[in-house]
Amino acid sequence: MAIILNIETATDIGSVCVSKGEKILATKDGSSTFSHAKETTLMIESCLMEAGIAMQDLDAIAISSGPGSYTSLRIGTSIAKGICYALDKPLIAVNTLESLALAASKIEQGTIYAPMIDARRMEVYTAFYEAGMICTLPMQPLILDEKTFDLAIKAQKKIVFAGNGAEKIKKVVNSSQFIFTNILCAAKHLAPLAFKAFENKQFESVAYFEPDYLKPPNITTPKKIL
Repeated sequence: MAIILNIETATDIGSVCVSKGEKILATKDGSSTFSHAKETTLMIESCLMEAGIAMQDLDAIAISSGPGSYTSLRIGTSIAKGICYALDKPLIAVNTLESLALAASKIEQGTIYAPMIDARRMEVYTAFYEAGMICTLPMQPLILDEKTFDLAIKAQKKIVFAGNGAEKIKKVVNSSQFIFTNILCAAKHLAPLAFKAFENKQFESVAYFEPDYLKPPNITTPKKIL
């Protein structure tokens, strides 16, 4: 079974886990928000120690590929690439939204799985999945309004939400057909998809891989000090 280091830095709290096949050997979560640069390498060291795995014994490095926070994704990707270069290990990219949808599908039965990552204001990054993780709405930024799930509600479809942006839908519309899970981005959710990618030899170019940002970074001009 492949031993994979999974790194998740798509949102405010980062996490790391070591998996063997789909089994989680050890996992560590960040202790504070947007501290990926400070905490990720320490979590990796602690996780490997707990799992009893030496760095050189890893078979691959998996990274949550986004969408999510621009800076956070860049930090995670840089760390993953550095390890891949140093150890000559393959890089695996796991779609963040698909990993959330798959995790939600394991605890709730629904017609549509709607993972959502906060993208500021009433906007989220999302994609819709149905049974078998078939993507029915491609990954995209979406501004939520009362019509977002209008057709699904009329069709009596059960919609399962996951991710840190899911609560936003409650601000514009709610329905008895909505199921809200407590599934948030976590490295352990990457493991099944990372293992599948490893088995299929779906590896990324360490030199050229870039996360799926979907949107440019939110850069503002500092206010002039009077």
